[in-house]
Amino acid sequence: MNSRKTALSFAAAGTAAGVIGLVVLASPAGAGEAPPALPPVSAEALVESVLDTKTIPALAGSVAVENNLGLPIPGMPTDSGDSDAIQVWSDGTGKGRLALSGRDSETTIVDDGATVWVWNSADRTVTKVPHQEGVADKPMEGKFADPAAAAKELVTAMRQDSTVSVDGTARVADRPVYQLVLAPKPTEKTLLREIRVSVDSELRIPLQLEVLANGQADPAVKVGFTEFDSGAQDPELFTFTPPAGATVSEKDVPEKVDGKSVDDFLSQVDLKTVGRGWDIVATGTVPADALAAAEGMSGPNGQDVFALLGTFGKEVHGEFGTGYVISTSVGTALITEDGKVAIGAVPEQVVKEAIKTVR
Repeated sequence: MNSRKTALSFAAAGTAAGVIGLVVLASPAGAGEAPPALPPVSAEALVESVLDTKTIPALAGSVAVENNLGLPIPGMPTDSGDSDAIQVWSDGTGKGRLALSGRDSETTIVDDGATVWVWNSADRTVTKVPHQEGVADKPMEGKFADPAAAAKELVTAMRQDSTVSVDGTARVADRPVYQLVLAPKPTEKTLLREIRVSVDSELRIPLQLEVLANGQADPAVKVGFTEFDSGAQDPELFTFTPPAGATVSEKDVPEKVDGKSVDDFLSQVDLKTVGRGWDIVATGTVPADALAAAEGMSGPNGQDVFALLGTFGKEVHGEFGTGYVISTSVGTALITEDGKVAIGAVPEQVVKEAIKTVR
């Protein structure tokens, strides 16, 4: 995982919130353990208790991320792996800390309530990003390193278009949870089969998520707590002073695209959503300067971005011009030669329709 690039994507305003709402998920909870005996609860009561929990408590924990989507989603990390554990802390009032430990370096993100600080030990650089209030503008670490916040957004967005049920109990990070299941209604056009939310039985906050695609036994992406401890945290965790000799810079958006990969090319896209629920598609355009920089620039094998797209996507034509479709079992991405982008957990025809709305 490129920790610096991922961390900057985390720290900047979210660019793929709509798609993340469909693909962020977690590993099955408590495999091999006897399910805990908990009082019965209806699906509606469980949903309401999750949505009524307005604040996430002070906590410390470890989060595991595994991304096997096969789709180039802007801002979406790859996987954390065993050597890239993600440690998270929250003070319960909106301040947070995130540490990404790699094989040769560590990236630390501290949100002190006014500024998000990103420290990269590999090149001793510090990047300052303004703190942004509100769900829509919440920094990306709030979506990946905080499964509880991501799950609440997900349940809110998907509830109206889903059949909701409770499918027993399990354990997540040594805590008893209810398994809340959202399945698409028959009218929904989606490649996904169901979403599972593991809800802490005491705190009533989501600890893990799981999304399954049609015909697939294993999830495509996993994210969730592997260790979880609620309680007051040291206030010093939520302050940051740049180390001596560090290079400090300020940014409002993620780093510039370097034109060497499809992921880098798409990192400049500011996505907006079309549709709702399971049919939602994230759409946007690559900025003109990034598009111009990418055209003709050589990648690792001497291919430009569009040549790379042609190697793992199929060329398509329509009212949108010429584009490339990348399909996996859980989603579809359409990227046109003039920089339009549409991505969703939907069949190809749905992204083709959605991209017509991009201007």
